[in-house]
Amino acid sequence: MALRLLIDVNVGKIVEVWLKASGFDVIAVRDIDPSLADNLILDRGLLANRLVVTMDKDFGELVYRLGLGHSGVLLLRLEADTSQEKIKALDTILRTYPEQLQNNFCVYQRGRLRVRGR
Repeated sequence: MALRLLIDVNVGKIVEVWLKASGFDVIAVRDIDPSLADNLILDRGLLANRLVVTMDKDFGELVYRLGLGHSGVLLLRLEADTSQEKIKALDTILRTYPEQLQNNFCVYQRGRLRVRGR
């Protein structure tokens, strides 16, 4: 099954547009409610079986400290990267590791993907 994505606002509009144009199944949080709380983003992802793609480290606390459910979270630690660098990283991640991303909490930083499980 192809990955279905829920893209957090902080990932960026240029990245969202590229993902859609590249054929990924994408829903953008900005199209739902740009101020949607993180816990509600996780809920929406879980209910729709979508991988949440974010740059917000608070998702780790929601998943691990509070135990909130999810269908997968990809935390991009690319704060200093341009949109084009984010696109390049996401293209590699989504095409190389789709099975590892679904239902796991994953962190991408410095060219490495860490899969942390639920």
